[in-house]
Amino acid sequence: MNLDAKLPQGPIEQAWDAHRKDIRVVNPTNKRRYNVIVVGTGLAGASAAATLSELGYNVQAFSFHDSPRRAHSIAAQGGINAAKNYQNDGDSVWRLFYDTVKGGDFRAREANVYRLAQVSVDIIDHCVAQGVPFARDYGGLLQNRSFGGALVSRTFYAQGQTGQQLLLGAYQALSKEIRSGGVTMHNRRELLDVVLIDGHAKGIVVRDLLTGKIERHAADAVVLATGGYGNVFFLSTNARASNVTATYRAYRRGAGFANPCFTQIHPTCVPVAGEHQSKLTLMSESLRNHGRVWVPLKPGDTRPPSKIPESERDYYLERIYPTFGNLVPRDVASRAAKRMVDEGRSVLPGGQAVYLDFAESIDRLGEAAIKDRYGNLFDMYERITGDSPYKTPMKIYPASHYTMGGLWVDYNLMTTIPGLYAIGEANFSDHGANRLGASALMQGLADGYFVLPYTIGDYLAQTKPGFDDTQHSAFADVEAEVHSRVERLLNTSGKRSATYFHRKLGLLIWKHCGMARNKEGLTEALEEIPKIREQFWAEVNVPGSAGDLNQALERAGRVADFIEFGEIMVRDALTREESCGGHFREEHKTPEGEALRDDENFQHGAVWEFTGDGNEPRRHREELDFKYVLPSQRSYK
Repeated sequence: MNLDAKLPQGPIEQAWDAHRKDIRVVNPTNKRRYNVIVVGTGLAGASAAATLSELGYNVQAFSFHDSPRRAHSIAAQGGINAAKNYQNDGDSVWRLFYDTVKGGDFRAREANVYRLAQVSVDIIDHCVAQGVPFARDYGGLLQNRSFGGALVSRTFYAQGQTGQQLLLGAYQALSKEIRSGGVTMHNRRELLDVVLIDGHAKGIVVRDLLTGKIERHAADAVVLATGGYGNVFFLSTNARASNVTATYRAYRRGAGFANPCFTQIHPTCVPVAGEHQSKLTLMSESLRNHGRVWVPLKPGDTRPPSKIPESERDYYLERIYPTFGNLVPRDVASRAAKRMVDEGRSVLPGGQAVYLDFAESIDRLGEAAIKDRYGNLFDMYERITGDSPYKTPMKIYPASHYTMGGLWVDYNLMTTIPGLYAIGEANFSDHGANRLGASALMQGLADGYFVLPYTIGDYLAQTKPGFDDTQHSAFADVEAEVHSRVERLLNTSGKRSATYFHRKLGLLIWKHCGMARNKEGLTEALEEIPKIREQFWAEVNVPGSAGDLNQALERAGRVADFIEFGEIMVRDALTREESCGGHFREEHKTPEGEALRDDENFQHGAVWEFTGDGNEPRRHREELDFKYVLPSQRSYK
């Protein structure tokens, strides 16, 4: 497996501009002869499809939703980072670059991260021009707020619905291109496999989710913008339909999968309410701007929060991390909450939770000011729990949220399969072992609007345009494999639903490969997952047929891929004998209980190669070289 990252040479501040000068381009007339497939129409996919079409390429866009507006990107609440320094508080492209590298615990490429910080300033101007209703102050200037892992205010927001508003902006651009004919939109289609010809990605095989028809689609390049795999834990903040199938199928075709064990636990979620719950709800990290996190000082204190005086409260984030306080990065805040609960100081009797208290901010600023900033989030919390955060503290606890691992890509965002690109959360490139809050929207739009439209030309300029041969034997072979897999699922005459196995898998992985991991637990998980897979294929029940709408079939296929993928994820965590970011091995921690890296042996990206069913995957390394932000023990004290 060739892991040439194609990193530009020279000073990092000039690298992206120099790279754009050096890469090949396609002239405007020839662009009309090239076909590009974009799978996924969230922020990354919609922005990429719209921009590629604007440039003149013929684009086929695919979504398993009935509309791109339903993509999981709408669930993002708190904001989008950009180094505009509107608050005049010392922010800069360099500071955003530094915070992101440090926040990722020195497990991301410097060149990619600097580019992300550099183009962030253009994203805001672009979205404002689209009409995205960012919050503004009384004078009409754009507002900013703080997020975890930074000492400056650089997060632009639209109350608690930033993702939805940004997606509507991208959707407008996409709709314009659909109307003009530059984009052909395929709704309610799910990618089931990628087609390679002579080692190059030349198309996909999808299932029409309404009719059950298996379809072939050809192109000169394929872009995956299909999000992350957080639902491997079953309970997560992700939309129920979010899954790993697209990237996992690409992995089986030869795309390297990088750092699958790097998953993010979000510290600010509504706690688990019962064993039959199907998903979890996120409360934006932005709430930590004005909310103070605390637990009772004494274990087992079950008094209502109003009955616990200040002297008997432990504002533990402010105590342990006085410099950053409640705005420490997500991995740090999550582990701290777990430690409090493990000490017996949970504020949810029989459950796991800590308080997020807004009383001080309401007293200082007034209820109207808090409502203006967070009103829709407070309303959501009250509808779920029955408690008003204006009157009593929120109960929160960490939950699976985002995945930093993904398909390995080079600087051009191309995977190890020529012609196959991965953008947004589907790739691994920018966040290292922990993503800073408000950086997911930044990366998705950076990749879609400002990076891929440049870099894909470098590949297409070397490719004969106009490939459309869906009758090629490679398409027939892949379609036959897809049909065989579907028939196997339908012909398994078991008595258990796919959800049963998904829950069983998720609980196992959460227990052994969630917030805390150790060799014993990971080894146990690695032994148990094959048993779950064997039981799945013997006992799953998929009613209905393949030739019509069949959501049970959709779910079963996704769960089957989660089971196989879960094994790679656990293997990656077991192999990485260090703690970094969200990957916390209990054997590797500082005396204060913080993550302890091993830069001598693990300062690299781990890239896994599929070697065939029944064989152990092969592990490759991309060494990480830090020239501008030297690795150090992370401290937020």
